[in-house]
Amino acid sequence: MSTDTPARLLQLLSLLQTPREWPGGELSERLGVSRRTVRRDVDRLRELGYPVQATQGACGGYRLVAGKAMPPLVLDDEEAVAIAVGLRAGAGHAVDGVEEASVRALAKLEQVLPSRLRHRVSALGAATMSLTSGDGARIAPETLTVMASATAAHEQLRFAYEAKDGTPSRRLTEPHRLVATGRRWYLVAYDLERQDWRTFRVDRVSQPFATGARFAPRMLPGGSAEAYVRRSVLARPQESVAYEVDVEFHAPPERVGGRLPASLGELVAEGADRCRLRATVTEPVEWVAARLIWVECAFAVRGPEELVARVRELGVRLTEAASGTG
Repeated sequence: MSTDTPARLLQLLSLLQTPREWPGGELSERLGVSRRTVRRDVDRLRELGYPVQATQGACGGYRLVAGKAMPPLVLDDEEAVAIAVGLRAGAGHAVDGVEEASVRALAKLEQVLPSRLRHRVSALGAATMSLTSGDGARIAPETLTVMASATAAHEQLRFAYEAKDGTPSRRLTEPHRLVATGRRWYLVAYDLERQDWRTFRVDRVSQPFATGARFAPRMLPGGSAEAYVRRSVLARPQESVAYEVDVEFHAPPERVGGRLPASLGELVAEGADRCRLRATVTEPVEWVAARLIWVECAFAVRGPEELVARVRELGVRLTEAASGTG
């Protein structure tokens, strides 16, 4: 009979997290304890916040159901590696809202992964994908996780930074937020040496490390970090050229918005089943055209002409690929 209660609870939780109902007798045999002990262990899990549902009768059993909050999960080695690799991929995808959440989750997971699993994640990730910005600049996932951890813990972050002209510098910052624009990652932070807010392109950051010194978060001027990055990028004509995009979608905003990154701008409803995107963007025309393909509805590009031509070209290429004539 098992006498290690914590280990037995973890084993019970691992069994219940599989999508099936477990008869009390089967759990009793698996754990090597009596059915009464199983019932007592189930009560302990409920006290810890795990919503374990019990069914009565000869065929009754136990199963874990959805609750109001997500309690901690128990993962085996293979599951932990699979999730870590998936989060790395999610961190590089241009899906609005997914990138930052993936980085935060990846930072938490890699912090507790045993070294043997961390090596497997790195090896598998290197063999299957690379995290890059839209212009081909590589970003190490470790860079993002270090920065995300420092941001969440309100720890000062020091790193090396290379300006656009190649000038190197060392920065000591209070990190506020990581923002993904679809092509690039930016860090919004308060630069302690320059005593001002700054936006840093993450692909130009190297050797980041949290100093351990805590700070009280400052109020970011002018609203959200996303808006701050948008204004900061648009204020740099030497890095990117702004142009006006006008696209009409044959679907309501709530359907289209989930398929486009927020960095492209705000959708305006035009009737019950149409909406329009009129925005000033700095992303390359090729990137905008590729993002439009993700929208699962009919749309019409009104401008600019460069975007119209690019979408037409993509349409021809996709048609040829589907017909096998390309």
